[in-house]
Amino acid sequence: MNYGMIIYLLGRVLEIVGVMMACPYAVSLYYHESNGVLFLGCGAAMLVAGALVCALIKPKNKAFYAREGFVMTSLSWLLLSVGGCLPFYLSGEIPSFTDALFECISGFTTTGASVVPAVEDLSHCMNFWRCFIQLIGGMGVLVFMLALIPSTGGQDLYIMKAESPGPSVGKMAPKVRQTAFYLYVIYFTLTTLEIVCLIIAGCPVFDSICTAFTTTSTGGFGVRNTSLTDYNTAVQYVVACFLFFAGFNYNFFFYLWLRKWKDAFRSEEIRLYTGIFWCSVLLITANIVLNNGYDLESGFRNAFFQVGSIITTAGFSSADFDQWHSFSREIMIVLMLIGGCAGSTCGGIKISRILIYLKALKKELSQLCHPRSVKVLTLEGKTIPHAVLRSANIFLITYASLFIFSILLISLEGYDFTTNFTAVASALGNIGPGFSLVGPTRNFAFFSPISKFVLMFDMLAGRLELFPLLVMFSPATWKRN
Repeated sequence: MNYGMIIYLLGRVLEIVGVMMACPYAVSLYYHESNGVLFLGCGAAMLVAGALVCALIKPKNKAFYAREGFVMTSLSWLLLSVGGCLPFYLSGEIPSFTDALFECISGFTTTGASVVPAVEDLSHCMNFWRCFIQLIGGMGVLVFMLALIPSTGGQDLYIMKAESPGPSVGKMAPKVRQTAFYLYVIYFTLTTLEIVCLIIAGCPVFDSICTAFTTTSTGGFGVRNTSLTDYNTAVQYVVACFLFFAGFNYNFFFYLWLRKWKDAFRSEEIRLYTGIFWCSVLLITANIVLNNGYDLESGFRNAFFQVGSIITTAGFSSADFDQWHSFSREIMIVLMLIGGCAGSTCGGIKISRILIYLKALKKELSQLCHPRSVKVLTLEGKTIPHAVLRSANIFLITYASLFIFSILLISLEGYDFTTNFTAVASALGNIGPGFSLVGPTRNFAFFSPISKFVLMFDMLAGRLELFPLLVMFSPATWKRN
């Protein structure tokens, strides 16, 4: 284990987040809010601490492999969460440290589950920070770091693999730094475009900025307790459209950028995602028009919005979908588990894994009928290696095990099954709202501190694809080479 390199990179993370705290401080100056000085103080402290670490620890050995990548990623997210929650707690706007930490982890992991009873009561700078950390966490602060500074001797891919969502991470360019740079160019371009569209649609400027931050990151935090319910129809359509595209693998946008149209549209993953998305929209539209009294336009708009919000694990709401017909609610629970494409900012199991499972099932059924046949699994025109299939199977087993164990733990509080099930699904899938007591008009504040820590662990595990966080508990991880 290269401890020196891990500590050095953690110092770099502190520096970057320290600098980022200047943004909410600038917002506090604009709105004349005195508590913004906390961002200045915390940011300066993190910047100085990071600079000291980097100055004092200059590892000669820069070898950095999968084990170090997992540990570095997990520790950095824990460090980000603790440092990022301090302004919430020190300002008194979230008076409990556990609640402040929960809100911050929910932000960085782009879960969107909140414990704040009335977000309108928060100052502008605190609300901006809630949304800004979702923008940071959506693509990953470590990917941002790689875009700025190559620091691991050319072995940066281990960090990107540990932090990026999906069963595998490929390169858009020969160098990882270039790949990270392209990812952020696409990410910020989508965010900027949405801000412009929201302002044109009649959304206030501050709300537009915060909403765009939490749409492209598929985070779901808002600046109103009613989420997007109170905004006009045009705003809801704009957000719904950007949510739909936020679920795409970013390779799609990269190919469009290069004008490689065939490569962009031939993706099996994109086709399955699009099919599931629009089939769900049509089914829910018909169901709520027939059973919940919606007219055709409002039924389609709310179905379009909520399917986009749930399958991308953003967690916005345009209506109280907990009151919808059971058929629509159950479709949405399925979408919560599926999630978006690999290589997007979405949580959940991921479309690419669903594709692998479906292809493996088809192959198994075929071989039962024709035992002597030889079939090879392929995805996107390439053979699926046995290691990828094994990894996908282990992921599903681990996901289900952690899911069940978490439900058992929080069920000790005695809440109903729907609350417990969807709260864990929300945390592990980085979604935000669930159903019943954690529905779109409620929040997670009623859980005990123990349950909140269980859900915080689930949020981090879900965002990091389980293994980077779980590997921290393996004794073999900490042995020196």
